[in-house]
Amino acid sequence: MSNEVILGKGTMLIAQPFMTDPNFKRSVILLCDHHNREGSVGFILNKKTDLRISELVSDFPEFESNVYFGGPVAQETLHYIHTVGDILDESILIGQGVYWGGNFEKLKFLIESKLILPKDIRFYIGYSGWTEGQLVSELDHGSWIKSEFFPNYLFRINNSVLWSKILSNKGDRYSVIAQIPEGQTQN
Repeated sequence: MSNEVILGKGTMLIAQPFMTDPNFKRSVILLCDHHNREGSVGFILNKKTDLRISELVSDFPEFESNVYFGGPVAQETLHYIHTVGDILDESILIGQGVYWGGNFEKLKFLIESKLILPKDIRFYIGYSGWTEGQLVSELDHGSWIKSEFFPNYLFRINNSVLWSKILSNKGDRYSVIAQIPEGQTQN
C-alpha cells in the first residue's frame, strides 16, 4: 500500500523551500479543482492581506473577516472557502466538510443572520491556476510537495507556521525541510 497523495480536488501543495516566486514563496495551496486536461484551480491558504471583505464589497454585511491572497490569477475576483455547504446553496464540496463558493446573495443573508461566522469562512482575492499539464510538470520538477488536506490546516493553524507545520506533520525528510530557515538559498 502506497502513502502517495493522489493529485486532485482537496490536495494540498506546499512550495519547496527554495521557490523564489514571491507569489508562492513558502505558500500552502489547497486545490479546489483539478483536471489535468482542463487545468487546476487552488487558493493560497497562508497569505493574509490587510483588507476586509467590507472594503471590497460595498453592500456586504458587517463582518470581521480578513481577505487572503488566493494567487496571482484574476486578482479582481473574490472567492471563498467555508464549512457551511449544507446551508449555502451551490457550494462545491472540496473534502472533509470544506466547500468552495456558493450563492453570493444567500451568503450575505446568512452572514447578516449570524448563521455564518468568521470562523466558518475565508475570503480570497485572485486564485492560483495552472493550464493543461502545467501542474503535473511543476510537480515533476520538484516545485511542489503534495500533502493531504485537513480542515484544521485551513481554520485553526496560524498562517505564519502553516508551511512548516504541514511539512513537519509529513515526517521523514519533510521534517528536516520544515526547519530550513526562510531566505536560505541552494548552492
